Order: sequence, then C-alpha cells, then structure tokens
Amino acid sequence: MLKEKIIKALDVWISENQDLTYAEMVDKLIRILKYPPYISSSIPFLGHAIAFGKSPIEFLENAYDKYGPVFSFTMVGKTFTYLLGSDAAALLFNSKNEDLNAEDVYSRLTTPVFGKGVAYDVPNAVFLEQKKMLKTGLNIAQFKQHVSVIEEETKEYFKAWGESGEKNLFEALSELIILTASHCLHGKEIRSLLNEKVAQLYADLDGGFTHAAWLLPGWLPLHILNRRRRDRVIQKRRNSEEKEDDMLQTLLDASYKDGRPLTDDEIAGMLIGLLLAGQHTSSTTSAWLGFFIARDKSIQEQCYAEQKAVCGDDLPPLTYDQLKDLSLLDRCLKETLRLRPPIMTMMRMAKTPQTVAGYSIPPGHQVCVSPTVNHRLRDSWKDALDFKPDRYLQDNPAAGEKFAYVPFGAGRHRCIGENFAYVQIKTIWSTLLRLYEFDLINDYFPTINYTTMIHTPNNPIIRYKRRSL
Repeated sequence: MLKEKIIKALDVWISENQDLTYAEMVDKLIRILKYPPYISSSIPFLGHAIAFGKSPIEFLENAYDKYGPVFSFTMVGKTFTYLLGSDAAALLFNSKNEDLNAEDVYSRLTTPVFGKGVAYDVPNAVFLEQKKMLKTGLNIAQFKQHVSVIEEETKEYFKAWGESGEKNLFEALSELIILTASHCLHGKEIRSLLNEKVAQLYADLDGGFTHAAWLLPGWLPLHILNRRRRDRVIQKRRNSEEKEDDMLQTLLDASYKDGRPLTDDEIAGMLIGLLLAGQHTSSTTSAWLGFFIARDKSIQEQCYAEQKAVCGDDLPPLTYDQLKDLSLLDRCLKETLRLRPPIMTMMRMAKTPQTVAGYSIPPGHQVCVSPTVNHRLRDSWKDALDFKPDRYLQDNPAAGEKFAYVPFGAGRHRCIGENFAYVQIKTIWSTLLRLYEFDLINDYFPTINYTTMIHTPNNPIIRYKRRSL
C-alpha cells in the first residue's frame, strides 16, 4: 500500500513538472530530497566514466569549484559521492564500518590476490584483529634492524647500474621495494625465494592492480609464491626450535581473541597483503621523490649535505636514530606524498543514510575522499602546486585542517604500514643520494598515469652519475 502511494505521489509530481527537461526535473527533485548536487550526463550507464578516466583530478577540481565540497555523479551505473576538503572528508574518516562499508568496495579487488579468509574477505571485526596482529610486528625494535637490511639490499641492487647512464627509475624502485619489504617483513626464507623477475610480477600490480584482480582472479599468489614452497617455508618455521624475529614469526605466534591460531592460508594471505599494500605506496612515492629532487638540484645537494652533517663525513652505515634526524629528507618525502599521494581515491559503500554539509547521502552511494585533491586545494594550501618541503617547518602547513593531509588515511582508517614506509623510503634514498647524482633528461618531468588507481609516473627515465667521494 505504501509503495503504491509513493508511486502515485511521484506520478502527480511529474505531471505537475512536465514542462521541465529531464535534467531540470532531476535537479529539482535532488533539492527537495536534499541529496548532494548531481552532475548529470547525457551518456546512459557510462555517465562520466570517460571524462573522469581521462583526467580525474581536473574533473574533481572543476566539480569542487562549481558545486562545492560534496557532489555526486554516475559512472558505469554506480553513483559516486565525493567529499572534498577537510570538513567533508571527516565523515568518511570518522565513520564506522557498518555505516560506510569497506568490504563492499574492495573485496573483489583484494580477495583474488590475497586469498580468502583475510582482509576484506572477512567480517570487519576479524579484519581488525588481523591488522592488530600485523601491527605488533611493525615496531621500532624491528625498524632498527630493517635499516641495515634495506641499505645493503639497495647497494646490491644498484651495483648493476654502473657509473652513469639513463634508467627507468620507477621500474627499479618497484623491484627493490618488493625485495627489501620481503626481507624485512616476510623473513629471510621467503626473501630467498624471490629474484628481480618475481619482484617485477609484484611490481606490475602498480600498473594494473584492478585488471589483474578482476580479469585474472587468483593468478598472483600461485605465480609469486608457489603454494607447496610457501607451505614448506611455513611448516619448517613452525617445526623449528629457534624463533626468528620477523613478521612471519609474529603471525605464527599470534591468535584470535577466541584463542584460535592463524592457519597457513591466513598467514600467507596476510603476508601477501602486507607486501602489496606497501608496494604501491612506497614504489610510487619513491619514484616521484626521485624526480622532484632531480628537478631541484639545490634541494638534492642539501639532502646530500644533510647525510654528512647527520651521519659523518665518511658516511658510515645508516642507523635508525640517524634516519630520524634527516629532517630535510623527511620534509621532501612529506611534500612528495602531498603532491603525488599513491592512491587518488579512498572509497566506502554507504550502508545507512549519511548527512554531511546539509546533504543526505542515501544507502548505495559509493562515498569517496580524494587525498590528491585535498592536498592541493587552494583554500588549504599556499602555493598548492609547488614542491616546497620547508612548508612543514610551520606548525600548520594546511591552515590546521585535520584532514587536509591524508596520504595514509586518517583516524581509525589510517594505514598501519605508514611508519615502515617512511623507514624504507628514507633508507633507500639516503643510500641513493650517497651513491649518485640525479638529473632530469632534457628537463622532462614525468606526467601522471591516470589509467590505474595508482597514479604512477609516465616514462620515468632518469639520468644518474656516481658521486666522486
């Protein structure tokens, strides 16, 4: 009966507004219902997919200028509502999973890669327990050991580069990130199974993570870590009387609140997930950092001078405490993450009605925050598009707005691997600054590849020359 009344009322309303065009009718209805402003499209089903895919940042910035911090549009039959700016983004970062759900958005992407029973393939309460287990192994005592491991891996990898030349920086760093992360997080047994070819299979996800997960479900774990070899490593460690101090051992010793230990499949899935979750962040950010300091030779030489000032003129092996004191390199990394955050959009599925900025977001909308747009809003950042590491010498570089700077998320959704990423990237670039001088080739600074969810550099070829010590 209620459904019939609603349909009848809509028929009456439509007849009363039949002089309006379809777009005008939609706009009027949205105003009545207090839905966010809707960007209409003349293309059925696809909606704004083509325009957004071609230049998503420009699309979102233009929408922000025209409609404000909250607006909706359709792509491939789905409605996306973006929350831009610190105040609007607070809705997502402060949300509970039962209201804005992550599994509904990400499970199809992650489950074919990580495997079942982990991450977004389990109830959120279980996932939170798994994250807590992983976080236990990401501690300062571990980081202090990781610095020397990463430094040695970096020196060994770049021996093949020789004295000078031109190389694909992103490809090299993608492979190195996998090798160093595997050594630090997985343990020496699993690291020994990897070589540069296998590392590149992992790294290829940066260029097509969604395609691999959607079109080739399940292929990645089978190729990268053969199941029998994986099980052999885990069982060997389980049966060993000696305990290693690494993430694999952490997970072997962990258990859920009900006392159940992790299965081999859960351990393998969590290890793969941890590796890949950091892969896109660290490899993309490391490459962009290289190009920013290659473009600004003054900053590059200041970073090199900082190495000597903090560590000593003879540049002895790095330590964790020294790494913390490399403040200019730290600011360069922060500014790289501001201008080129590895993920352009963070998404959740609205499961319950949400209210933000006076608008009502109905269930079924994909609610999104864009770190990339938030990091360059003129309302929040002075000289928003310029690479200025010293802006972080100020107490509030983004006018004190809580969610203006969110490369690793925020609140309960903050990435657990943030501190490891800083240790990994700063160690790699400390080592590279000691080894080489870097230059752009014919002043070419890479454009952004918008074809994937990870915004990698196009044609990332850089020129290098070994330093004269």
